[in-house]
Amino acid sequence: MITPATSYKDPSAQHRAMENGQQALELNNYNYTRYHSMDEISGWMEQVVKENPGLVSSEVYGETFEGKNITLLKIGLDSGSKKKAIWMDCGIHAREWIAPAFCQWFIKEILRTHKTDEKLNLMLHNLDIYVTPVLNIDGYVYSWSNESNRLWRKTRSCPAPHCECYGTDLNRNFYANWGMVGISRNCCSEIYCGPNVLSEKEAVAVTEFVGQRVGEILCFLTIHSYGQLILVPYGHPEITAPNYDELMQVGLAAAQAIKDVHGMNYIVGTSPDVLYPNSGSSRDWARLMGIPYSFTFELRDKGQHGFKLPEEQIQPACEEAYAGACSIINYVHDKAFNISTTMTTTTMETTTAPAPRNNAALWTTLLVSCLTATTLL
Repeated sequence: MITPATSYKDPSAQHRAMENGQQALELNNYNYTRYHSMDEISGWMEQVVKENPGLVSSEVYGETFEGKNITLLKIGLDSGSKKKAIWMDCGIHAREWIAPAFCQWFIKEILRTHKTDEKLNLMLHNLDIYVTPVLNIDGYVYSWSNESNRLWRKTRSCPAPHCECYGTDLNRNFYANWGMVGISRNCCSEIYCGPNVLSEKEAVAVTEFVGQRVGEILCFLTIHSYGQLILVPYGHPEITAPNYDELMQVGLAAAQAIKDVHGMNYIVGTSPDVLYPNSGSSRDWARLMGIPYSFTFELRDKGQHGFKLPEEQIQPACEEAYAGACSIINYVHDKAFNISTTMTTTTMETTTAPAPRNNAALWTTLLVSCLTATTLL
C-alpha cells in the first residue's frame, strides 16, 4: 500500500499530560479513543485480568526476538466441559496502530455487555476467545520510539547474512505457500519473507499455540490496516479454499454489519481478487491447518490517512469493526452449536464479490493442505 505523506504526531505525549500512571491502570479511566504505548497496553492487560476473575485470564505463549513476552487474554466462562475457541490477533504489522486499539475495544465491549447480553453470555459459556492485542511487540515499540520509525512494519530480528536491514514481514513468514507470491527475497524490502519459513519467533509462537488447538479453534481473525477490506483465503491466485462460497457469504454479512454502523463500505474477497497476491500469511496458514473460518480485517481508511489514522476515528472505526467481528463470531458459534441463524443478504453496492472459484483450484487447495499438514507433523 502507498504510505501517505502526513506529519508525525505522537499521541502518547497528549494523553500522558492528562493521565497519571495510576489512572491509566484503572479500567474505568482508560481512554479507548487514544493510541497507547506497549507499556500502557501491558498494564491494561494486567488490570483486565485483575478486575475480571472467572472471565479473563492471561497466558504467555512465546517471546519476541528481543525477549519480550507475547501474551494473550483468554475470555470465557466456565462450562465444566471442553470448549471451542475463537482466535484474534492484532498488531502483526508495527505501524498499524488502529489494530491494537481495536483489540482493546473488542475486549472492552465484551466485558461491558456480557452480563446483559444473553446471546453473548451463552457464547462465552460455549467458546473461549483468545485475543493477542499486540503480536509484533518489538516492531510496535520501535514504531513509537521516534518520528523516523513511526511507519516501521516488520519485526526487529537481526539482518540476514550479507544484509544491513533488520526485520521480516511477519505476515509473509507463516507455513502457507511460503515464499511463492507477493514476497521479496530482499531483506530490506517491507515484504521480505525471511531467510526461511518460521524464521521469526513471533510466527513460531502463533504456530505452536494455535497448531496445538486446531480441533478447538473454529475461527481465526487477524486484524490489520488499512483499506477497508475483509480478506478470505487464499493469497495465492491459483488456490481456493474448499469452503470459499461460505467464507464469502459470511464475509459479505460482516461487511453489511459494518456498513450498518457508520455507512462505511468494506470490500470482501481473496487478496488476489481485491488487493494483491501474497503468500505466507497467518490467515492462509490457519485455513490450511484446518480452521474452517479464517479472515483478515483491513480497517480504516482507504488511504487518506493510511497508517496514521487520526485518534478521532478510533471510536467509529472500532465500533464498525466490532459489529463485523461479532457477525462472524455469531455465525460460527451458531453453526457449531446447531442454532438457527439468518444470514444478512448484502448488495453489490456494499461490497465487491468475485465469481465462485473452479473445482480444479479447490482440489489444488486440498492437495496443498495435505502436503502442508504432513510436513508439519
